[in-house]
Amino acid sequence: MITNILITLITYATMEGVTWLMHKYVMHGFMWKFHEDHHDVRKQTHPFFQKNDVFFLIFAIPAMIMFLLGTFLNEYSFLLFIASGITLYGLTYFMVHDVLIHRRFKFLDKYDNAYFRALRKAHKAHHKHLGKEDGECFGLLIVPKKFFKNESSLNITHK
Repeated sequence: MITNILITLITYATMEGVTWLMHKYVMHGFMWKFHEDHHDVRKQTHPFFQKNDVFFLIFAIPAMIMFLLGTFLNEYSFLLFIASGITLYGLTYFMVHDVLIHRRFKFLDKYDNAYFRALRKAHKAHHKHLGKEDGECFGLLIVPKKFFKNESSLNITHK
């Protein structure tokens, strides 16, 4: 029981590094054509969906396969807990990135604290680069200290 919880928590924590690497080297690399419309709304072809939305499949499909293998093959039951960690991080990513930062869904918009303001600042700093080069702040939950200072920097609007 404790081992399974630890596997889930370690996987969840590891996902921040995995997503940082994917964001920097895959999304801002050879798969930029799918991520570009997320940075430049002029490239969007749909009012709500973005090509960038396909990236969830990169994480969701392996997690679904691990759920199946972990459920039906006893010797691979640990995969169920790796899949759980990936899925929990995916839910966190959706809530933080799509709901709190980009406000693609209009709920949870009353949350306002120093961490969320710093998170929005870091993400805005990332989005100031319209091209795939010269980016910064590729992670989601770990925010550089400089974004906690001078709350008025980058003119972030929040409720």
